[in-house]
Amino acid sequence: MNEDTFTFDGSDGQSIHVYRWTGDGTPRAIVQLAHGMGEHAARYRRFAEALTDAGYVVYANDHRGHGRTAGGPEHYGELGPAGWAGLVADIGTLGKRAREEHPDTSLILFGHSMGSFALQQFLIGHSGDVDAAVLSGTSALDVIGAGIDPDAEVDLSAFNAPFEPAPTEYEWLSRDRAEVDAYVADDACGFGLDATAARGMLEGTASTSDPDSIARVRADLPIYLMSGDADPLAGGGELIELVAQRYRDAGVDDVFVARYPGARHEILNEINRDEVTADLIAWLDRVLA
Repeated sequence: MNEDTFTFDGSDGQSIHVYRWTGDGTPRAIVQLAHGMGEHAARYRRFAEALTDAGYVVYANDHRGHGRTAGGPEHYGELGPAGWAGLVADIGTLGKRAREEHPDTSLILFGHSMGSFALQQFLIGHSGDVDAAVLSGTSALDVIGAGIDPDAEVDLSAFNAPFEPAPTEYEWLSRDRAEVDAYVADDACGFGLDATAARGMLEGTASTSDPDSIARVRADLPIYLMSGDADPLAGGGELIELVAQRYRDAGVDDVFVARYPGARHEILNEINRDEVTADLIAWLDRVLA
């Protein structure tokens, strides 16, 4: 696998840092990743290697207020003047760039956690620009958002309550202790959004629970939802099924849910990650066929 980086200008001129992972030969499709809150795109190298080995080219940007895009740790969790709307718009800008580099190539959008919320919102207005969508570690944000104080910074460690007592505040991410330890040791991980950014996310994603808005997603868009039943965002799996049913009720024909018993939030970093990755690639192979 080859890795290189570049930047693009967001809608407000913000410089957005991007990782591009390529394999050998002409890619069969593009997979564009949108990472979660309090992390960065470089954490997806292992997943990108599995995708490039399977014939895909992978693009992943560090969101505003995250990774190299943030401009330093003092700006982690700050989405800047363009806010949440800018973060969502970046998905479309990068997707356009990827397709310019690979004309006539299918584009699959993959969003994890916060990235999946941004993707849910993006699809409402732009499903025609996408060939398939994958929502990982997602949820019905209107349900879990009811417990988020819109005037306070998001505290990710609060999700750890079901797993206390625990050595760290992030056992909710994975059953693999090595993965949790790596996350805790990563200075570019573990933060939430500041209050302004959190409010923007909650307000911006309000449409993702509105039936009339969801009905704008094209009916023939394949959608794959993957989650661990022990993910606090999943509500025991019920909230994943709720998101899936909302798409079905809106008329989307191909909605598939992959639920893994006992798995937690970072399904790609779980003890059964090879199974999770293989299942997803098999689904991608099917929808692209």
